[in-house]
Amino acid sequence: MRHIRAVLFDMDGTLVDSDAAVERAWTIWSHEYGVDPADVLAIAHGSPAESTVDRLRPDLSAEERAAAAVRQLELQYDDLSDVVATRGAVELLSTLRLPWAVVTSADNRLAKVRLAVAGIEPPVLVTVEDITRGKPDPEGYLRAAELLGVPPQHCLVVEDAEVGLAAGRAAGAVTAGLKGLQADIQLTDLHQLAELLSADTGSTDLSAG
Repeated sequence: MRHIRAVLFDMDGTLVDSDAAVERAWTIWSHEYGVDPADVLAIAHGSPAESTVDRLRPDLSAEERAAAAVRQLELQYDDLSDVVATRGAVELLSTLRLPWAVVTSADNRLAKVRLAVAGIEPPVLVTVEDITRGKPDPEGYLRAAELLGVPPQHCLVVEDAEVGLAAGRAAGAVTAGLKGLQADIQLTDLHQLAELLSADTGSTDLSAG
């Protein structure tokens, strides 16, 4: 942890508890597009809507798949009733001394409304609209590291989905996994990450350099 100079967070499920809203949207979408909801929910978490639609309905034309992805996002924009910050997120960010960013598979509109509802304002936000290839491609995390001016190998990627951890590994970053996922660091929640970072910053100034 002592060589970590920036933290790159996933949004949904990591900083923002939006799992119920995401599942509701995909369930409605699956009925509209004739897909088993269980098949959708098995692969959708953490991935861009476009890539999930491509996998589920490859029979559609490119234009139809694009429209289907737009429809899925539309279902999420106004469904904010139970969207909140995850356990420990606000406390972690209020004490974090390192540069940080959010890297999400959501589009700009959805990311901003969810983060705002959760009371989180990232200094750097990279959405699916800022890149050409979504997770598990490392482009989003590499872009965030570049914007923060920190080499990827000195970044900690915090994720709750395997597709996001794969992106972090491909970027060359140290990874931290929530929800029992295998990563360089396994976290029970963000309170634990706050304690780990606080312990290291107490003896080493991680914001230097």
